[in-house]
Amino acid sequence: MGITSELRPDGIRVVTMEHPPVNALTVQGWFDVAAALDEAGRDHDTHVVVLRAEGRGFNAGVDIKEMQQTSGFDALIGANKGCFAAFRAVYECAVPVIAAVHGFCLGGGIGLVGNADCIVASDDAYFGVPEVDRGALGAATHLARMVPPHLMRTLYFTGRTITAADLVPHGSVLEVVPGDRLDETALAIAAEIAAKDTRVIRAAKEALNGIDPVDVNKSYRFEQGFTFELNLAGVADELRDDFVRKQ
Repeated sequence: MGITSELRPDGIRVVTMEHPPVNALTVQGWFDVAAALDEAGRDHDTHVVVLRAEGRGFNAGVDIKEMQQTSGFDALIGANKGCFAAFRAVYECAVPVIAAVHGFCLGGGIGLVGNADCIVASDDAYFGVPEVDRGALGAATHLARMVPPHLMRTLYFTGRTITAADLVPHGSVLEVVPGDRLDETALAIAAEIAAKDTRVIRAAKEALNGIDPVDVNKSYRFEQGFTFELNLAGVADELRDDFVRKQ
């Protein structure tokens, strides 16, 4: 369990998240994801990364129970720094990152896939940012890379989710397949990339990041500032406590 990383002979590195019961990552878990992606980028034998998960869903965001069981602001600050590190590591990974999503992809999960280079999903996959219900803000930066502005705002304000199939017309999800074909589909796309000259692909990744219209790191950090304000006001604690009581 935890975060594992396996480099295949064909240059595809598979990074797997497994944190039962719902892949809500602890503070350390987010930093572990960041470390795995940073390692992948430094390793020139790695030509492409497939980011996937085991369990009921891809990612349920931050482990709120850990946050509420920790006194003071250490867990909150740790989660914010950990998420920032993980999202940055996906975006800045020197090679393309393919997200293979099944089940739910919520909150921090959107930060991971929104910063990925390619998304494939199983037919049961759905995506959403329930942050407003938890007294936090964040990942609008990444959701905005997946849907048009007005839809992003509607999903954000309402906390609604959207299916993988509904994301295909927006171009953010490349392909939706049965669950038992998700890994093979992600690996097939990864193999296309891995077969190319990795020096060119690495240059292409850096070039494409350089022409992005939004600096995703600064944008997300700006969002996090409002999360801190809500915490200082006591609003976030109230809503997180309600969430934990209902579990």
